[in-house]
Amino acid sequence: LSSRARSLPMELSEKRGVENNGFVQNEAFEGKETDTSSQREMPDKCSVDVDPMAVEETVLKPYAGMPKEVLLQFSSQARYRITREILFWLIIAGAVALVCATIAIIALSPKCLDWWQDGPIYQIYPRSFRDSNMDGNGDLKGIQEKLDYITYLNVRTIWITSFLKSPLKDLGYGAEDFYDIDPIFGCMKDFEDLLVAIHDKGLKVIMDFIPNHTSDKHQWFQLSRNRTGKYTDYYIWHDCALSGGSVTPPNNWVSVFGGSSWQYDDVRKQCYLHQFGKEQPDLNFRNPDVQQEIHDIIKFWLGKGVDGFSFSTVKFLLEATHLRDEPPVNNPPSGGTITAYSQLYHDYTTTQVGLHDIVRGFRHTMNEFSREPGRYRFMGSNDDEKEDIEATMMYYGTTFIQEADFPFNFNLINVKNLSGNSVFEAVDSWMKNMPAGKWPNWAVGSPNAARISTRIGKEYINVMNMLILTLPGTPVTYYGEEIGMENIASGNVSEEHVNSGPVVVTLPEKSPMQWDGNVNAGFTEGNSSWLPVNSNYQSVNVEIQSAWANSTLRLYRALTSLRNDELPLNRGWMCHIWNDSNVFVYVRELDGLDTVFMMVLNFGQESAINLQAIVPNLPCEALIRLSTPFNKAGKVVTTKLIQTETGEGLVLEYKTAKPVHTMEAFKEKCFVSEKACYSKALNLLYMPC
Repeated sequence: LSSRARSLPMELSEKRGVENNGFVQNEAFEGKETDTSSQREMPDKCSVDVDPMAVEETVLKPYAGMPKEVLLQFSSQARYRITREILFWLIIAGAVALVCATIAIIALSPKCLDWWQDGPIYQIYPRSFRDSNMDGNGDLKGIQEKLDYITYLNVRTIWITSFLKSPLKDLGYGAEDFYDIDPIFGCMKDFEDLLVAIHDKGLKVIMDFIPNHTSDKHQWFQLSRNRTGKYTDYYIWHDCALSGGSVTPPNNWVSVFGGSSWQYDDVRKQCYLHQFGKEQPDLNFRNPDVQQEIHDIIKFWLGKGVDGFSFSTVKFLLEATHLRDEPPVNNPPSGGTITAYSQLYHDYTTTQVGLHDIVRGFRHTMNEFSREPGRYRFMGSNDDEKEDIEATMMYYGTTFIQEADFPFNFNLINVKNLSGNSVFEAVDSWMKNMPAGKWPNWAVGSPNAARISTRIGKEYINVMNMLILTLPGTPVTYYGEEIGMENIASGNVSEEHVNSGPVVVTLPEKSPMQWDGNVNAGFTEGNSSWLPVNSNYQSVNVEIQSAWANSTLRLYRALTSLRNDELPLNRGWMCHIWNDSNVFVYVRELDGLDTVFMMVLNFGQESAINLQAIVPNLPCEALIRLSTPFNKAGKVVTTKLIQTETGEGLVLEYKTAKPVHTMEAFKEKCFVSEKACYSKALNLLYMPC
C-alpha cells in the first residue's frame, strides 16, 4: 500500500488461514518458493491507512466482467433502474402496438382473390388440342407440350374436358371406368406427369366429371343387369310391357337426344332409364351406395392432385319416383307421339327435391381437400338452364351453405340476334340474379356450341373477347377462340372421323387446334387427324398471329395483361352506362383510385355516342388504352363524340374524383363482388369502404 494509504486506519475482519505473501511488497520474496511452515498466522485485527476517495473510486466505478454482487449494487441505483423500466415499457408498448396493427390489417384487409378468380380459365378439348404420338388424336402429352403457350396467354387455370376411359359414344361423356384414362389420351402416368408440369408452371387444372350416368360397358351396369348384390339397384330399372317385339315404356319421358328415355334390357327383362343416349344408363342417386361411389371417385382424383371439378348434368341426378307423365308444352295432335325433348316440361326429371343436398355433399367432400393453405379445390356446375336463371343461381348455394363456387354462365352463348341491347340483357340478367357476395363468370364458347366466328360472325370475335376479359368475374375461353377459329364445314365430318359409332353430339366446333401453317395445322405430325382441320389454317394459326401486331391473339394477350395489372379490372365496380341496338357501355372502378376504365363495345352497326351527356362530370377527353384495331391504342378521344364501327371495341382510361358508382343516378346500375378499397398512402387494399 502507498504511504498515504497507510496513514489511515482500517479494521479488517478476522481472517483464518495463512498470510498470502503475494500481497506483501517485499523484494526478498520475489522468485522464491514460500515455506508455509514459516508463515505466521494473521492477527485478528490490524490497522492500515486507506484513502477513502481511492476506495470509492475503486468500488463504485463499473467495469467489464464485474461479478453479480457488484452489478446488483449498480442496478439498484435510480439512474439505471429508471432507464431500464422505461426501455421495458417501451418494448411492451411497441409489441402491443404491433399486435394491434397486425390484427387491424387482417380485420380490414379484403379477402384475396383465389386462384379460380384471379385469371382466365382455358378450356381444352383434349382430343383436338395437340397430338404427340402421330395417331391423329390429341392427347395428354400434347397438352403438356403446349403449356408454355398457355402461360403466354396469362391464363391461370386449365379446364380439361372428359378424358376418362369410355367407348366414346358421345365423345367421352359416358365413363366405362371412372378411375382410368382412356387409352386414346394416354395412360395414368401421362396424366400424373401433366399434373406435375402444370403445377410447376404455377397453373391449376380442373377436370370434367359427369356423375349422372355411366357407359353401358361399365362394370356396375353389367353387375346390375344381372341383379348382382348391392349393384342390383345402382341404376333406375322399371318393368315395361313387351308385346310382339314392341316395348311400351313406363311413361312419356324423352331423352335429351330424342326418343323415349327408357330402353329394354334383354338380360334383366326390364327397362332402364337413360336421359341421354341409350348407351348411357342413369345412376340411381337415391341409393346411398351410389352416392358413396361418387364421393370415392372425387377423393381419388383430388388425391392425384386435381385442383377442381366441373360437375356436368347434375340437374338430372334425381327423378320423381312416381313416374308420372311429364306435361307437354303444347297438346300433341290426336294420336301424335312426343319424341323431341323440347316438347315436354321436364318437371319430374330435372332439379328434383333433394338434388342440392347431393351437390352440397360433393362440396363437403371437396372441402376435406381444401384445408391445406393454397390448395383450395374449385367446384363448378355445368348445367345450362337457359330460361330458368333462378334455377341456375341455386347452384351457388346460400349465405351459410356453399355449393358450387359458380355455375358456369352460358348467357352470352345463348344470345340470339346480337346487339348492344341483347348483350346488356345477358350481362344484366346474371348480375341482378346472382346472390350477394358471389362471383360471376363469362363464356362465349364451349365444346357444345358453334364457335363465335361461325355463330355470330368473325367481325365480332375481338369485341367478344374484350367483353369477357373486362367484365367482373372469371372469363372462360374455349381453345382456339383466342385466335378466332371457325367451325369446320359439317359436310367434312363423318362417322369415320369418330370411329365410335353413331354421333350424337356436334363436332364442327371441335376441329383440331391450328398451331401453324404446316400440314394439319401443326396439330399432328401424322398423316391425318381425327377431324379435318379448318381450311383457313394457313392464315388463322398461333404462329402467324404471334408475329402479327394487329392479330386476335395479340389483342387477347394484351387484354389479359391489362386485366392482371389494373385493380379496377381485377376486382372493382362494374357500372352499366348505356346500351342501345349498337353499343354496350360500362365502366370499371375501384374505391380510392381515381383511374377509371370505360368500355365502349359495338355489337351492331356504326355508331356515334355523346358520353358527356350521359355521365355527369365526365372528363372531356379519354385515352384509348386498348382497341380492337390496334392502331387506335394510345390516342386521345373526346368523350362528346365516341365513334365505333361494327365489331369495334374501345377500352378508355380517364381520371376523375367522382366515380360513377357514387352517383345517385347510377346506383341501381352498379355491381361489385369481393369489394375492396385502395389506400394511396399505404399502397394497399382495405375494408370497409
